[in-house]
Amino acid sequence: MAVETVKKPLYKSLYFQVISGILIGIALGMLFPGKENLAAQMKPLGDAFIKMIKMIIAPIIFCTVVVGIAKMGDMGKVGRVGIKAMLYFWTMTLIALAIGLVVVKVYEPGVGMNIDVASLDAASVAKYAGESKKLSTVDFIMHIIPGNVVDAFAKGEILQVLFFSIFFGLALSSLGEKAKSVTRFVDEFGKGLFKVVHYIMYFAPMGAFGAMAYVVGSFGVGTLQQLMYLMAGVYTTCVVFIFVFLGIVCKLTGFSLWRYLCFIKEEILLVLGTSSSEAALPRMMAKMEVAGCDRSVVGLTLPMGYSFNLDGTCIYLTMASVFLAQATNTPLSFGDEMYMMGILLLTSKGAAAVTGGGFITLAATLGSLGTIPVAAMAILLGVDRFMSEARAITNLIGNGVATIVVAKWEGALDMTALQKAFSGKDEMAEESPEEILDGAVSDVIPGVGQGEKA
Repeated sequence: MAVETVKKPLYKSLYFQVISGILIGIALGMLFPGKENLAAQMKPLGDAFIKMIKMIIAPIIFCTVVVGIAKMGDMGKVGRVGIKAMLYFWTMTLIALAIGLVVVKVYEPGVGMNIDVASLDAASVAKYAGESKKLSTVDFIMHIIPGNVVDAFAKGEILQVLFFSIFFGLALSSLGEKAKSVTRFVDEFGKGLFKVVHYIMYFAPMGAFGAMAYVVGSFGVGTLQQLMYLMAGVYTTCVVFIFVFLGIVCKLTGFSLWRYLCFIKEEILLVLGTSSSEAALPRMMAKMEVAGCDRSVVGLTLPMGYSFNLDGTCIYLTMASVFLAQATNTPLSFGDEMYMMGILLLTSKGAAAVTGGGFITLAATLGSLGTIPVAAMAILLGVDRFMSEARAITNLIGNGVATIVVAKWEGALDMTALQKAFSGKDEMAEESPEEILDGAVSDVIPGVGQGEKA
């Protein structure tokens, strides 16, 4: 006999808990401003949550990709999925860069600032300029190949783990029955990892609280008022990109953008609180499978998207580059703008390969362009952190859409499951937030979480 699911109180829902953590963190930051005060000392809470998530990402990607490919059987499908994913990524990257360029030229947030570059603190951006040297195209490609497998897992390098996982999955697939026991072991190991994620999510509200308290307490509410014009432009452009361009993609694919956003609302709030799209990666992988995407497509497309499909970062990069040119009265010709777009098509693909992400990529772009002074980046140091939420959330939403689109192209999307998941009427909508991931995984990986629902 089926067990009737009881709807849980609002205070037990993950989105309510994360929102509460964010609001309490902001309030604490406003009450105790300063880098040495109580609010700033909450930073370890946010850092600890991010570290817990990062410790589980590499093995989850490994298990998901290996099992997906090993059970796929058709090696040609692996290549097709990869090519289709990259085609989609490059197309959306170009659109994101273009819309950012158009908006910043029309919006002109930096015009009239008349910043004297000589008066800026060049030393404050020197470390970013140094890191940007790591972002050459050849170095980025070589970076995908790990020096050794253990090092890739130890450092949590997503692309390197993905690279090894694909080869290992192909090897198990080619061995067939001989490797069946190994495939089964990796599959069972993956179930245990998703259960670990289930436990980690109990700390999500505390992590969001710590991160927001630190930011507001350290930089102050006044920092939020500085360069508000640019910040509003970046946020507005990201919203337009999501609801117009991604909305069109969703409509053409056959599902509602709004229902999709409601489906991943917990993940969006996690990213809002932590400013890290990686915090939601394990849950997104589980939810995309619940939404009807084949596991092999999810395992390849979603992790790849975290390095190759950074829509929000691309919007920020074009807007920030032109903003700095406007602020320092640096003229940019049409040729300069097209050259900048070409550079960003390459450098944006390395934004997740090094620590510092978008800001380091911006340094690499300005250094390659040669017209906008790299020292001008000092203008953005105070507010870059507050724009990271817009970048991360847009990246998260875009990668989920990409996974569904590639699955549809590959004929590996169950539209019935997708519509059921997005309708909000299935069991996931009635479960507590702590059970959402558990229930999601139990649907696609039998055995996980079922022991507690008898």
